[in-house]
Amino acid sequence: MSLLIDLEEKEQVLCVRLVGELDHHTAVKLRERVDAALTEHHLTHVLMNLEKLTFMDSSGLGVVLGRYKKVKTVGGEMVICCMSPQVKRLFELSGLFKIVTLATNEREALLSLGVAS
Repeated sequence: MSLLIDLEEKEQVLCVRLVGELDHHTAVKLRERVDAALTEHHLTHVLMNLEKLTFMDSSGLGVVLGRYKKVKTVGGEMVICCMSPQVKRLFELSGLFKIVTLATNEREALLSLGVAS
């Protein structure tokens, strides 16, 4: 299966919604699309909705960590929401929850980033 990437801009937040599998085959595409959108629109924050992500490996974690570092350099934050138990476990094992915020849903995530949805 491939990865579908939906990007939406809400104020200073890039909302990233993923459907499918995030692995070494699709990680490059995600990195390029997110980086281009952040740069082109001068966005500060990233919200990642992983509700429909069916699989993620270490390459996917690397992309998430890289985008986190990118937004931190401009004073931004990253919030993740709507994870499957399998993907959540991967984040827990990697320690990513020590640096990124987990929200229950997009509305909560946007509110934590200062955007009224």
